[in-house]
Amino acid sequence: MEADCRQQEFQRLAKGDVMTDHADAFIATIDLRVRDILDRCTRCAKCVEVCPTAAPAGIDTSEPSAIVGDVLDILRGGGDPSSRGARWAKACTGSGQCLTACDDGVNPRFMLAATRLRLNERRQPGERRTTGQAGFRQMSSAVKVLSRLQLPADLLAGFTRPAPAGLDPAPDIVMYLGCNVLKTPHIALLCLEVLDRIGARYKVFAGPVYCCGVIQYRAGDTKTSGRIGGSTVAGFAGTGAPRVLTWCPTCNIQLGEIVMPSTDASFDLQHVVPYIAERIELLRPHFIHPINKRIALHEHPGVAGVTEGTVKILTAIPGLELVDLEQPRVGYMCNSLAPVPAYKRELHARELVAAAAAGVDYLVGIYHACHRELCAHEATSPFKVVNFLELVGEAMGVEKPDLFKQWKMMQDIDRILAEVAPQAAAANLDLESVREVLLANMLGEQPLPIDFRAHKLPEAEAAPVRVISE
Repeated sequence: MEADCRQQEFQRLAKGDVMTDHADAFIATIDLRVRDILDRCTRCAKCVEVCPTAAPAGIDTSEPSAIVGDVLDILRGGGDPSSRGARWAKACTGSGQCLTACDDGVNPRFMLAATRLRLNERRQPGERRTTGQAGFRQMSSAVKVLSRLQLPADLLAGFTRPAPAGLDPAPDIVMYLGCNVLKTPHIALLCLEVLDRIGARYKVFAGPVYCCGVIQYRAGDTKTSGRIGGSTVAGFAGTGAPRVLTWCPTCNIQLGEIVMPSTDASFDLQHVVPYIAERIELLRPHFIHPINKRIALHEHPGVAGVTEGTVKILTAIPGLELVDLEQPRVGYMCNSLAPVPAYKRELHARELVAAAAAGVDYLVGIYHACHRELCAHEATSPFKVVNFLELVGEAMGVEKPDLFKQWKMMQDIDRILAEVAPQAAAANLDLESVREVLLANMLGEQPLPIDFRAHKLPEAEAAPVRVISE
C-alpha cells in the first residue's frame, strides 16, 4: 500500500499537480526515491560484490553488507563521510554491473549518486552554488573555444541555438549531442551523417544551453541542477518528437536515471548507437568502400547496448577484422574513471600494449572523452587511434577531419597556437584565452603520459586473439 501511494506521489510530482517548478519537483522526487530505496534495500550487498572499482579504490569489501549499511545511514541524513560506504559511493565509475545484480528493485547506481549528493549537500549552499557555477563556466568556455576553432559559425549556431517549440511537422527524433562532444566535433558530424543515411528526421540539441545539470548535481547544488535538467527535458518535449537519442553517456545516465523521473516526459530516451544498430540494414548499402584492417575496440559497459551496437555496426563494414583484446570493461567513459586515476592509467597502458601485441591497425573508441584522452598515443604507437564513426565514414566515403587529434599530437602549445590563429581570429577568440583552454582541455587532459613506454611496461599476454564476427 505504501509503495502504491509513493508511486502516485511520483506521478503527481511529474505532472506538476503538486508543484510546477522543475527544481522543486526534482528535489521532492529525489527525496521520495531515496525513501523508496531505504524501504526496499535488504543489504544483500550484491551491488558491492559485483562492483569493479571498489578494489582498485582500496576499499575493503570483506563485509559488503556493512558498506551498504554505511550508504543507507548517509541517505537517512546521518552517517560518516569517511566510512567505507562513503568512499565506495565516491569511487563509483558508473559501470552498471550492479543494475542487474540487485534483487530488491533498487537502482544501485542511482543509490550511490544520491549518496554523493547527500554528502555534498552538507556543505554551505553558497559554496555549492559557487562550485557548480565555476565548473559550468569552465566547461562552457572549453566547449566554446574548441568548437569555434573547428566548426563554421553558422553550423555551430544551428546546433546550439534554442529550438522553437511545436515544430511542424514534429521530428522523428531529437538528437541530443550534449556539450563536450563539440570539443571533438568530427564525431558529432559523422553521427549526423549516419542519421541522414538511414533517413532519420531529427532536430539537433547541443551545447551548454541544453545542459543536463550534471555539473551542478555533482556540486550538490540540487535546486539549480533540477532547474537546468528539467528545462532541457521540457525543450525536448516541446519539439513533439517521440524519441530522444543521446550521444554522451553522462547525459544519458543523468537524464534517464536522475532527471526524467521528476518529469512527465512524453518521449523515450535511448542512446543513438543501439538505435543505429537496430537499423543496420538501412546503413549497410552505404558501406561501399571495404576497409581491410584489423581493429580492436576500446569499451565501457556503463550504457546498456552501446558496445553491442558498435560491434554490430563495425562488423557490417566489409573487410574489417575486429579482435577482442580481453581487457577489463569498467566505467561508462574514460573520464568516469577519475575517482581511480592510478587504475585508469594502468588500464590505458595495458590496452595500448595489448593492441600493439595484437597487431591492430586501429584502436577504436566509442565516446568523445575516451578519444580526447587516448588519441595522442597514436604518435608513439604502431596503430592509429580513431573513433568508430570515422571507420563508418570511411566505409561510406565520408571524411570529417579530426583537428583535435592533429593539434594534440603536436604536444607543443606554441605550434598549436600558430596553427589555430587564423580560425581564432575569424571566430573573434582571444589568443590568450585560447591558450588557456588548450593547455587545460587538450594538452593537460592526458592521464597516461605519451612516453609511458619509456618506463616499466605491463607485459602483454601472448595469447591467441579472439576475432569477433558479425
